[in-house]
Amino acid sequence: MTSPRLAARAVIVEGGKLLLVNAYPDGRSDLWCAPGGGVTRGTDLPTNLAREVEEETGLRIDVGPLVLLNEFHNPADGFHQVDLFFRATIRSGAIDPAWLDPEAVVTERRFFAEAELATIRFKPDSLGRVAFHPSDGVVYDGLEELVV
Repeated sequence: MTSPRLAARAVIVEGGKLLLVNAYPDGRSDLWCAPGGGVTRGTDLPTNLAREVEEETGLRIDVGPLVLLNEFHNPADGFHQVDLFFRATIRSGAIDPAWLDPEAVVTERRFFAEAELATIRFKPDSLGRVAFHPSDGVVYDGLEELVV
């Protein structure tokens, strides 16, 4: 049995809108998520997160506090991932539709107002609440089954 994969993700709210990415090349899915990705061994979580966000969006960020912990798994193959969500702010850059993710994973990136979240599919379920209605402490959004 292998350990769960660890990932860091950014909760970036600018101008009352939450930044989300679609990480499904060729439009294979309409599911949106917070930017970020897998953690590289020997590198701290904020450094990993800043690198992933820059790769996926072209933005340079400052990483703030941990605000959400989420787990998901795929019962069919045993995949299990733990996502740590950190509040973050943009230090420099802007969303450019022509930006290309060097790993060709993220194909779209955009900001969504809170009301728009009701019109899209996104994960985890608690992301909107955490982004737009911050609370003290870290929210735990328990184990979910992987969806595409």
